[in-house]
Amino acid sequence: MEASRKALFDQVATRLGHAFDGEMRIGGNYVPAVQNGDEVYVSGQIPRIDNTVKVVGRVGGDVSLEDGRYAARICTMRALAILAQLLGDLQRVKKVLRLNVYVQSAADFTQQSEVADAASEVLYSIFAEAGVHTRTSLGVYQLPKNAAVEIDMIVALEPLPAPHEDVED
Repeated sequence: MEASRKALFDQVATRLGHAFDGEMRIGGNYVPAVQNGDEVYVSGQIPRIDNTVKVVGRVGGDVSLEDGRYAARICTMRALAILAQLLGDLQRVKKVLRLNVYVQSAADFTQQSEVADAASEVLYSIFAEAGVHTRTSLGVYQLPKNAAVEIDMIVALEPLPAPHEDVED
């Protein structure tokens, strides 16, 4: 029997040592996600757990590649937790369409795609082929709260079933 997306999400969360089950708060005058038709746009997420940004600094400088990958996993799980908050669960996700990964990078760091791979691996582990997506990974000078990584995503949803209408004879 295929594991539910919730069970797969929980497995990743356990490996990261955090449940990602509370309200995912944001720090500004915007919404964490917006649905437009059968697509959801999730705002950029930094590697924050509760009120603490877990990985800060420049990847390839004071942050190792592995810590950058860890940050990408946290960001991705936050984005999925926000998606689950909006939808009630992750079952309606038809396809992860797009992932943008911003890596606060040291001047000579060129492994942004390896950092982004960690986020892509999380999506594949939960959604299988539906988690395969287009992606851009960017090295940037600065991110909010000195976060090492920020991620945003776009997903497509399965349409809701049409409501039944009573037909009179």
